[in-house]
Amino acid sequence: MAAPALETVLLSEEAGVLTLTLNRPDVLNAINEQLARDLQEGLSYAVREAGVRCIVLTGAGRGFCSGQDLRERPAAAQPSYLESLRQRYNPVIMRLATVEKPVLAAVNGVAAGAGCSLALAGDLRIASEQASFIQVFARVGLVPDSGSTYFLPRLVGLGKAFEMAYLAEPVDAQEALRLGLVNRVVPAEQLMAATMEVARRLAAGPTRAFGLTKRALRYALRAPLEDVLAYEAYLQEVAGATADHREGVAAFLEKRPPRFTGT
Repeated sequence: MAAPALETVLLSEEAGVLTLTLNRPDVLNAINEQLARDLQEGLSYAVREAGVRCIVLTGAGRGFCSGQDLRERPAAAQPSYLESLRQRYNPVIMRLATVEKPVLAAVNGVAAGAGCSLALAGDLRIASEQASFIQVFARVGLVPDSGSTYFLPRLVGLGKAFEMAYLAEPVDAQEALRLGLVNRVVPAEQLMAATMEVARRLAAGPTRAFGLTKRALRYALRAPLEDVLAYEAYLQEVAGATADHREGVAAFLEKRPPRFTGT
């Protein structure tokens, strides 16, 4: 099935990797209704398309995503943030966090507000030296949303999460690496090459095992040890029945690289 042609999100596929590029560079990829719709559609394609075994999320131009496009909201109107989050943002965050394929965020510039939340919802984050992260919500009298209150303290600790949320100060790429907010920092001109190197490796890996690992790690964040051990045992039984497990064992015994198919 061909990838959908979308207005504000560019889709490209290579070697099992689907790259979703937010494409409103003139406003640092701020999220309006169209972009939110396009991103949901792009992610739906990534979930259902078996040939997609890894997802990369990035931004066009000099920004990753500057969050909600405030110019879309009339100043005289009282917006329903509840409905906006339920319909636009939360489905995207849930899809990124639960899709049983690796998700990489290639953060090429500023990731602000809900744009920061998008990056945090990925499994791994590779940042350009020009990237920055800012929980900008307090500057407009709002609460961190789109999953930031969930992901941020788990990545950087409660104290730093409070600092980022209260003070709304930007965190540059090197500080983000020190805090554990990102996994790697690379020169700007090498960002996509470095990201694709990791993405291709993941796309060639045991996709079902990666998906089950994602389930296990998410579950372990909220469950007691006894339940985690039981869930691990259940997931291992599922993984043990996959073709990739059989191939991995055969490759080990035959002293050759495995040829995983994602099944």
